[in-house]
Parts: sequence; C-alpha cells; structure tokens
Amino acid sequence: MTAPLLTTARFDLWQPALRDLADLLDLTRDEETRRFLGSFVPSEMDAFNRLHRNAGSWALHGYGTFMVRERGQDRIIANCGVFRSHRGFGQGLDDVPEAGWIVHRDHWGQGVAREVMEAALAWFDSAHGRQRIACMIEDGHVASDALAGKLGFLRYGLHQPDSGAALVLYERV
Repeated sequence: MTAPLLTTARFDLWQPALRDLADLLDLTRDEETRRFLGSFVPSEMDAFNRLHRNAGSWALHGYGTFMVRERGQDRIIANCGVFRSHRGFGQGLDDVPEAGWIVHRDHWGQGVAREVMEAALAWFDSAHGRQRIACMIEDGHVASDALAGKLGFLRYGLHQPDSGAALVLYERV
C-alpha cells in the first residue's frame, strides 16, 4: 500500500507491511506496554509471527489490525483493530472477529486507542456489516476495561487459563 487505509484526526492506519517488523517488536518489547499481554518477552521471531498473523487476517478475512502512526510519521505507536484469531478455549472467542488494541506507553492517556478503535470499528461495520465482535482483557486492566465499555462491549464471561491471570471476555453485538 502506498497510502494509509484510514485516517483519523491524528493518526494514519495502515495494513501490516514487512517494513513494520522492527517497530512492532519495539512496541511489544516495552515492559510496561506488554504488562497485560502476558509475561513473556517477545523475540524478533515472535514479532515476525505477530506481523504475519496480522497480515494473514487481512489476506484471508478482509480485515485485521492496523499499524498506527501519527499523521505523516513513520514510527508505529499502536497496533489496533478487528482481526481473526483462534484462541482455542472456546467461550465465544474462536472463529469470530476479535477486537484488540496495543498502544505504546509513550502514548497512554492521550485517547489513541479510543480514536483508532472507533475508526476501525466504524470501518469494519461499513465493510463487513455489523456483527458480533469479541475481545478479551486481562482481569485488572482498568484502562482497557473502561475503553471496552466506551466502545460498546459488554462483559459476558471469564476465562481462567492454567497459568497466568484471568481473562475477562467481552462482546459487541
């Protein structure tokens, strides 16, 4: 792509591209940013797999997460959108569109996730029709919990993995 797919007042939203690998690794490697993403420290291979999974969602389903940049800038500051995943634990998260947002801590508290997710959800609804979208948020992630509510997601369940924190399950219908 030679231009962003979407723009908001402050951000350009791009489909994933090979050029995004280093910035995606930087985004997910920051300790504070990944605090609610699991306890592992991602490697370059993990970032490569995430990038290809995101691109694969676009290729196979026609939607996926966006690489978010400030208008006219190169650095990825967030990875947000509606994508296809298969978590493997059922409970309404397998084989449905899933919403997610990761924002670099340098941009927390500035409304990045809300602005981008509102644009991404509006685009998704326009392109694919309004349908059920699920998301999961680690229990105790107050900011993401509040954002989910503002985006119209309602809590419908809880998943307790064998190890790690409980995941609160949400849906927007």
